[in-house]
Amino acid sequence: MNVGKRITFFRTAKNYSVNKLATLSGISQSYLRDIELGNKNPTIEILSYICEALNISLREFFDEQTNGQFCDDPLIAKVYRLTPKQREALLVFLDSILE
Repeated sequence: MNVGKRITFFRTAKNYSVNKLATLSGISQSYLRDIELGNKNPTIEILSYICEALNISLREFFDEQTNGQFCDDPLIAKVYRLTPKQREALLVFLDSILE
């Protein structure tokens, strides 16, 4: 798994700049950029700060598709932009139309 590419995927899905994610995560912009480029590997603690800023869990971060690639579906990318409360509302809505 390429951690840097995963961070970039989730960051762009949220329409966050590197600077915004770095600020929200409490890490430097240059360090985040080095992680995204694969020049550095974050600790679990740093990765948890990044995931918190992205409103995703570590489990979601590491959840890969069966083919080993993360999903680049535009619909899924939009779901990752939702807040947890919005995701809950979407799930209720989807359940109601799929019954």
